[in-house]
Amino acid sequence: MATLDGGPATADDLLPLALTNLGHFTTFRVDADGTVRGLSRHLDRLVRDCAAVFGAPLDTDRVRDFVRRALAERELPCVVRVTVHDPAVDLARPADADTPRVLVSVRRAGPLLAVPAPPLRARSVTYERDLPQVKHTGLFGALHARRAAQLAGYDDALFVGRDGHVTEGATWNVGFIDRDGTVLWPRSGVLPGVTTALLREHPTPPAEHRDADLTLEDAHVMAAAFATNAGIGVRPLAAIDGTGFAAEHPLLGRLREAYLSIPGEAL
Repeated sequence: MATLDGGPATADDLLPLALTNLGHFTTFRVDADGTVRGLSRHLDRLVRDCAAVFGAPLDTDRVRDFVRRALAERELPCVVRVTVHDPAVDLARPADADTPRVLVSVRRAGPLLAVPAPPLRARSVTYERDLPQVKHTGLFGALHARRAAQLAGYDDALFVGRDGHVTEGATWNVGFIDRDGTVLWPRSGVLPGVTTALLREHPTPPAEHRDADLTLEDAHVMAAAFATNAGIGVRPLAAIDGTGFAAEHPLLGRLREAYLSIPGEAL
């Protein structure tokens, strides 16, 4: 059951979010020991996005308390989504939505094994998320692109901006490994990913990390590519469109090991 400000959420609490879709969120994995990789960064994201969406502050101590309550008697590991929205929002007067509340939902998580999940095959699509620097609840465009890619025989969608630069996946950041072993991250039009930041904070020698503007043509000549988010860690890409990548590239394994070695933070 979802909770709102620490108590059971009712259908009336959730209806405005479903009908207006005005809100923002973060999703993180709680490991078996009750810790979260990058917890501080997830909380910082919520504070930053709350100011951007609602012009309001957010008490992260309360957020942590609400998450702990939602996890009571739940089996770990699990995936937690913290959504911030104002149940009193009015479709005609969204400017009045300035009292956000905290919705916490929990789902089971599979083991984050040292052996990665099967590589993804992505189809490129021209698409730009609204307000890409915010992890907001406006998921229609991204999920529509994912559905279309799956119906076409792919696993997911990879977005390309109107300027021709690769940006991000439907719900993940994308990274590339060039022929010299440098890790390249799309520079603009992307959500600042927590997993991406953690990988850059805990570098994998001798790899260097750089921001870059990459076209699809640039991406297609890379040695390897991978997806990252808090749920999957580091997952190789097998292909983008008709171009294949080395899903067994040795640096992918080192990146994954580096991510798994990052200590979690207690809730």
